[in-house]
Amino acid sequence: IPGYRARRWVVERTHSWMNRFRRLLIRWEKKVENYLAMLHFACSWITFRAAGLFG
Repeated sequence: IPGYRARRWVVERTHSWMNRFRRLLIRWEKKVENYLAMLHFACSWITFRAAGLFG
């Protein structure tokens, strides 16, 4: 797409942060709901840390 810069590093960095959560890296949960809950928690944690709300 002309005029659009690729930002692959943003995606790679986010995946790297998500890999810190072992429960996401190796799926232990049998129920999809539990996995999605952990995924939402991890995304929230990453967002709050990036915003400086957590230490």
